[in-house]
Parts: sequence; structure tokens; C-alpha cells
Amino acid sequence: MLQAITIPEIGENVESGIVVAVHINVGDMVAVDDTVIELETDKSLVEIPSPYNGRITEVLAKAGEQMNVGDVIARLETAVQQAVMEKTPATDAEAEEPAVETGIPEPQPAAPPAAPAPKAAAAPVETERPRLPAAAAPSIRRLARELGVAIDDISGSGPGGRITEADVKMHVRRQQAPPVADGSAPPAAEMAALPDFSRWGEVDIVEMDTVRRLTAQSTAASWAAIPHVTQFDEADITAVNAFIRKNAPKAETVGAKLTITAVVARVCAAALKCFPRFNASIDVAANRLIFKHYVHIGIATATPRGLLVPVIRNADQKTIIELAQSIGDLAARARSKKVTPDEMEGGTFSISNQGGIGGVGFTPIVLWPQVAILGMSRSSVKPVYVGEQVEARTILPLSLSYDHRVIDGADAARFLHWICDGLEQPLTLFLE
Repeated sequence: MLQAITIPEIGENVESGIVVAVHINVGDMVAVDDTVIELETDKSLVEIPSPYNGRITEVLAKAGEQMNVGDVIARLETAVQQAVMEKTPATDAEAEEPAVETGIPEPQPAAPPAAPAPKAAAAPVETERPRLPAAAAPSIRRLARELGVAIDDISGSGPGGRITEADVKMHVRRQQAPPVADGSAPPAAEMAALPDFSRWGEVDIVEMDTVRRLTAQSTAASWAAIPHVTQFDEADITAVNAFIRKNAPKAETVGAKLTITAVVARVCAAALKCFPRFNASIDVAANRLIFKHYVHIGIATATPRGLLVPVIRNADQKTIIELAQSIGDLAARARSKKVTPDEMEGGTFSISNQGGIGGVGFTPIVLWPQVAILGMSRSSVKPVYVGEQVEARTILPLSLSYDHRVIDGADAARFLHWICDGLEQPLTLFLE
């Protein structure tokens, strides 16, 4: 039996990747779970296994090319039936539908009216229609359901009309947009065509890599969908720095590097429990808020491929040293392409620390569907009045960007002030 090896569902909102290496040739024998290709997505480097035993008859994947979920990697000759792990609801439905069609005519073979035949033919069509397996990945259909929109109403911009995450978000934004004077929906904003820059001098044209392309898409979608406001404040971290110096050797005994980011992550985790609105998401289509009872904090990480945001699960249940271990481990694996797709998903709040680079402040972009992100800039020693005395204190600039649909300015000021108090006087964390 001739079977096709395809790109499987890799992770939430992962639609495509670049083929880094092809490990098979025509004539090779492969077994179930043998790696056939390595695929680099915006989130990680993934080994794609074969779901069958057999002999390779055709190889379609080529190193350096982009492939989408569902694309055929190779074909092989095998007598083994499709593996259970490869089955999807759409495949099961397709297998069941012929039984429905062949079973209907048998009890009534002599029935002359033509009416029953259309009814029998209509049933499988109506059953298959909501799934549209070729139009959108299951993760995209799930996203559409969560946002309260019908997948059938969305136009796909991907290869072959495939519906992408950006298509779903754009559809939701169009629904939210106010009507124009004549009552019709306003047209979507289009980017003006670039001029020919070579008219004024020599230029180089370089294709964006996967991470940069998808970062551009996600940040543009987040900026367009979320009404951003940024709140600024400063925290006195003189005592925190002393704490880090004192406990750094203890952290090193378990292979962790104690940093200000780990301390801030722990304070933010506690703040999110006290201010649950900052740990929520907005469902605009259904006019409701979704409050999460878990705290998963994303840590923005600069890598050679671009900015990635791996997520620390249950940050509120970890000690500062455990957070330092998790941050160091995720950052190292993100830079070496070893972080897995699921480790990049499910964040409820994010932290971006640019202090190691410099700058006195910035306005980070909220990562949809989160509603807030904390930015950390470079700390500096400043003269500060402590009582009636002027002392040299280490001051950390903080910037909190938030979704104004969910969070009011007063709440943002209180949240950020609570974080500053937690860094300046850690015992305040145990007051409430």
C-alpha cells in the first residue's frame, strides 16, 4: 500500500517551518518513529518521524524549503495500516461516511422515488462541512471557536486558501470595527507599496527568516488588536541586589544563576494572584473576560534567530532559585533551538528585561491574548532622600504595557506600585 508521510500538527498556532535536514532517500527502509526530516519553526527545531514501516518511493521535502502542516514529505510502500496516532477526527469521519451511504440503499433497493437519494447524499456533506480539514489546522479552528467566530466565514490567505491565525484575528477586528456613515463595514487598511529604493542608490534585498517573519505578523496583529497604554514607575532595588549577592553562591550549588529577572518574576507571580485582571484574557466576540487560575509567565529571550518567549509554568508555585533555574534552562535551550513548541505556549503574562543592553525605558507590546507585559530597563545608582538623608540607591525603571479594554489606568498604577513595593520591601508580599 502506498502511504504519504505528511507534516503533522506540531503545536498551537504553528503552521509551517523550514526544512533544515532530510534524512531519507528513495529506496531507504524506514520504521515507525524514524526521523525523516528536521523542521525549524518559529519556536523550535522539530524532528518529524515516520508513522509507517516501509520503503521510501518518493521524497518531496528539500532542505531550505518552507513546508506547511499537511504537506507531503515523502511517500512509501507499506502493508501497514495507518498508525492510530496519525488518525484525526476528520479522517475518522471520512472512513465512516461510505458506510452510511452504502447502508442506506440496501433496505430499500426497489424504492422508485428519487427523494431518498438526495437525503442520503446530503447527510455526509452536512457532517463533513464544519470540519473543513483542508482549510485550517485544528489549532486555528479552536482559536476561532474561542473567539466566537465561524470558521466558514473567514477567508484564508495561506497556501491553497489555508486559514491562518492572522486571518482569524483580522476577521475579529473587522467585526469589532465601527460602521462607516452608510452603515457598511470599513475597508481593511492596506500597506502602501514601497518605492523603488534602487533609484537613489545601491540596495540589498534579504528574505526575512522564519522567526522574523512570524514576529512581524504577531506583533502587528497584537498592536492592531489591543489598545495599548504604558504605565511607568521606578523601584529601589538596593536591598534586592544585596539579597542576590548574598544568595548567589547557594543558587550556584544547584546550577542556577540568581538574577534580578528571577526575583521580579517571583514578585510578578504574587502580584498576579492579588490582581487577577492582569492574568485574564478578553473574549470580545462573546463580551466576557476569562480569568485563569494558573500563572504561566513568559520570559522574552534574545536569540540568534530573533526574539522568543518561552514560558515558565506555575511560576507562583516556584521559589526564586527554582525560577532562576527555569529561566536559565529555557533561555539556553531557546538559543540552541532545543525549546519545544509547547514550552512557547500558554503564557498569561510576560516580562521583557532589556537592562543588560541599556536604555532608560521602553513600551513593550502586549502579546495577544495576554493583557499585560512588564518591561525592565537598566538600573542605575541615584541620590535618593531616605528620611532626611540623601543616600545612593540603585533604581530600576519599570514599564507596564496593558490592554485598556480590560485594565483601567488606576488599576495599572496600583499593580505596578505593588510590584515596586514588593521589590523594595519584600515583607509586604505577606501582608495580604
